[in-house]
Amino acid sequence: MSRIGKQPVTLPKAVTVTVADEQVSAKGPKGQLSVPRHPMVEVEHKDGALVFTPKNDTKQARAAHGLMRALCANMVHGISEGFQRDLEINGVGYRAEVKGNTVTFQLGYSHPIDFPLPEGVSAKLEKNVLSLSGIDKAVLGQTAAKIRALRPPEPYKGKGIKYKEEIISRKVGKAAG
Repeated sequence: MSRIGKQPVTLPKAVTVTVADEQVSAKGPKGQLSVPRHPMVEVEHKDGALVFTPKNDTKQARAAHGLMRALCANMVHGISEGFQRDLEINGVGYRAEVKGNTVTFQLGYSHPIDFPLPEGVSAKLEKNVLSLSGIDKAVLGQTAAKIRALRPPEPYKGKGIKYKEEIISRKVGKAAG
């Protein structure tokens, strides 16, 4: 049995969860989200917590057990506190500008890049750090990955867009003759 799946997801007071046949829905102070329920996992609402049990002992059911618990835990955390991802823009002339629901990047190309933010993701810019925040962890992570892919950090000078906590392994350049 999954070690993660065995742990119940405790629900904060402001969060209400409904478990249906097809999906698990939650509503909280930051919004509402729903996760499709896996057919091999039972989800029960007991004593202010969500409890997950696999229907049988197959390898698929055990894998889905931990996955379902993790997805529901992320959903509850997102609607109660939210998620944040920070991206650092490094390089001479590399900059970003937030205009409403669009982020405009100057990344050394011959043209600026307009990146529309998906629904539920907001951006804030302080100096060279772009902070993305939202309630859906999967959408937020995918958006951050797409922004990083516009100009990934290069190993010689470290120019590009990187996650704030990411460490770039640097390479030594050519040795002068």
